[in-house]
Amino acid sequence: MDRKDSAWGNPIVYLVALLLVGLMLGPVIYIIIGGFRTNSQITTDPAALPNPWVSGNYTDVLASETFWRQIGNSTVVAAATTIGVLALGVMASYVLARYKFRGRGAMYALFAAGLMFPVTVAITPLYILVKNLGLVNTLPGVILPQIAFGLPTTIIILVPFLQAIPKEIEEAAAIDRCSRLGFFWRMVLPLSVPGLITTGILAFIGSWNSYLLPLFILNDQDTFTLPLGVQAFSSQYSVDTAKVLAFTSLSMIPALVFFSLFERRIVGGLTGAVKG
Repeated sequence: MDRKDSAWGNPIVYLVALLLVGLMLGPVIYIIIGGFRTNSQITTDPAALPNPWVSGNYTDVLASETFWRQIGNSTVVAAATTIGVLALGVMASYVLARYKFRGRGAMYALFAAGLMFPVTVAITPLYILVKNLGLVNTLPGVILPQIAFGLPTTIIILVPFLQAIPKEIEEAAAIDRCSRLGFFWRMVLPLSVPGLITTGILAFIGSWNSYLLPLFILNDQDTFTLPLGVQAFSSQYSVDTAKVLAFTSLSMIPALVFFSLFERRIVGGLTGAVKG
């Protein structure tokens, strides 16, 4: 009975998995292939393959100064957000994981509650705060809020990593006259590398794909990140569907490549956090 169930069960599982993968990858593949078509081909038969294949849409986008400027803006915002989230997150996580003080549980619960507080709810007061700070239409006006909203996830993941570090290691370091700060730099950071990589990837991808916050903060096209650039390009070339698909495809590629390269790191880091 078990053999029969396994013989029939595995193909069904694989079939369902393939269907789900197809549903997720289908739109992406359609957009990429659509960039190799002309507008007349898309109008005549939207579901057909390019005939002939046209690369002019992609070359026009790659030759655009606007596209590369938006790539640079997104890279600066994502990199700065990731560095800020990791630096502040690991320090806060270290205190919450290794020190006992009054209010520690409440502080950890506060960060955990941050996971249920989306940026959509806070966008209006956040915009007023950024405006009062004089950071509207600047990249720091996007970076600082993204760091704040990235900290809850980072702390929730890193705290179990730091709690799992044996106290014997810390006691041995103290016997060797290693200060708490020295123990943090020499032992804590190397041992928490899997968690740092996981949270760093999540912060980078989340910042790269962020749309709502830059939409409210950035008004000048010279400061647009890539998601805003896609929206602006789609409005400007609304009648040129093929070029819009090419621009959208090139905008997706960096995040897809980055996520594909570090997918195992994300899974391994989250697994370690659960075990810790």
